[in-house]
Amino acid sequence: MHRFLLTPRWWGINVFVALAVPVCLFMGTWQLGRFEDRVDSHKEAATGRPAAEAAAPLESLLPVDKKTSGRLASASGEYAEQLLVPERRLDGKSGFYVLTLLRTDSGKAVPVVRGWLPGAADAAKAPAAPTGRVEVTGALQASENSTSKGVYADGGLPAGQLGVIGAASLVNLVPYELYDAWLTVQTPADGLTPVPAQAPSNTGLDLKAFQNLGYTGEWFVFAAFVLFMWFRLYRREVETLRDAEAGLLPQTDGRSAEPAAASASTASASASAATATASGRPAE
Repeated sequence: MHRFLLTPRWWGINVFVALAVPVCLFMGTWQLGRFEDRVDSHKEAATGRPAAEAAAPLESLLPVDKKTSGRLASASGEYAEQLLVPERRLDGKSGFYVLTLLRTDSGKAVPVVRGWLPGAADAAKAPAAPTGRVEVTGALQASENSTSKGVYADGGLPAGQLGVIGAASLVNLVPYELYDAWLTVQTPADGLTPVPAQAPSNTGLDLKAFQNLGYTGEWFVFAAFVLFMWFRLYRREVETLRDAEAGLLPQTDGRSAEPAAASASTASASASAATATASGRPAE
């Protein structure tokens, strides 16, 4: 009964199932691994850096990545231009960052967020930066862009204000080279509130993480669906063969020809007898 599995049609079906199921399982496992990686990155970012971790030179931590983001970095130089970063929230309140450019000994400058103040951005409220040579230590952060959380990307800000903290937004405002990073001072002075370091991008349980989890379920469902369809086709084929053997289906082979021929002969003889009787002649 199961010899139909060796027909060309079923060979094609079996090969497809044998290839589709492992592919679906592999893709589901890969998507699950991506989700677990994001969970681990989220846990690592949420744990934060040890308080006693020693600061490292700024250039030794560049470029900023998941491992160096949030690390304490140190740089020496002199403060230069000061800018305000409006509409930044901290502890549920709206305020602004006080950002000062630090011209380091290398000649490049790095933006330093010296702290946060509540209310609308006002240069009169922002304390002036220290003069002379300074040693600055702060948490290292990657440059922001227009899609970063909390940035003001609409433009049209007045002079002395900056919507996005990054080298790309500062390159036309200052005449010197910039590091592609910024620092946030964790122990500010002059009444400023420290700005906590943010977790690096793609380390949170965001929409992408849950998309990976959803794709995991979809691939496993695909694998189960392929097996279900194979079993359904197999069962239907077996039931068709059993019905044919039990005579529940019309015969299409040569065995039905003999009964049909016998019935035709009987019908012809009956017709001849009826004709002879009607004409008074004996039937042949």
